Amino acid sequence: MKKIIKILFFAIIVRPIVFVILGLNIKNREKLPLKGEAVIAANHNSHLDTMVIMSLYPLSKIDKVRPVAAADYFMKNKFIAWISINCIGIIPLDRSGASSQEELFQSCHEALDNGDILILFPEGSRGVPEQMSRFKKGLYYMIKDRENTPIIPIYMQGLGNSLPKGEALFVPFNCNIDIGNSITSFNNSNDFNQQLKNFFESSMR
Repeated sequence: MKKIIKILFFAIIVRPIVFVILGLNIKNREKLPLKGEAVIAANHNSHLDTMVIMSLYPLSKIDKVRPVAAADYFMKNKFIAWISINCIGIIPLDRSGASSQEELFQSCHEALDNGDILILFPEGSRGVPEQMSRFKKGLYYMIKDRENTPIIPIYMQGLGNSLPKGEALFVPFNCNIDIGNSITSFNNSNDFNQQLKNFFESSMR
């Protein structure tokens, strides 16, 4: 039932907005992972970020794409929680610090083991529109022991102007999407984040 709800939500509401109202220029679309396990690591400036990435997938695969999202925001009331779980299929992440690292990422590991494609944002939360924030180390700690899990960087430009933080209405704005080569080898958190940063900075030019 959740799969049907999610497909209808994207087919009727999200994809028409993304592909008709927004203007998307997609570069290297062939690098988008079409099956899991895989992790997409993207920059984050707008609520539209997740919707746009998920809309790049065929509806037949949309149920396997799972954004990792802050539980304190997306589970704060019953309505938002229902939409987040049933229509978007998020994996809620506890940011309170009360969970151990193992407990924090347990649902993410289970989803990857199930062949899902996760979407995470190394910056953690939305920052100033079209400006890169400092990368946190959560994504590294989640995937550091998963040697066979590819991490695919995606840089998005323009969505922060379409729906910036604090705004409820979006405006049409030309947006660029650049999909990079998968990151499969890194020495430590600094090396991992530097590889992501290098790709994002090269895509800005």
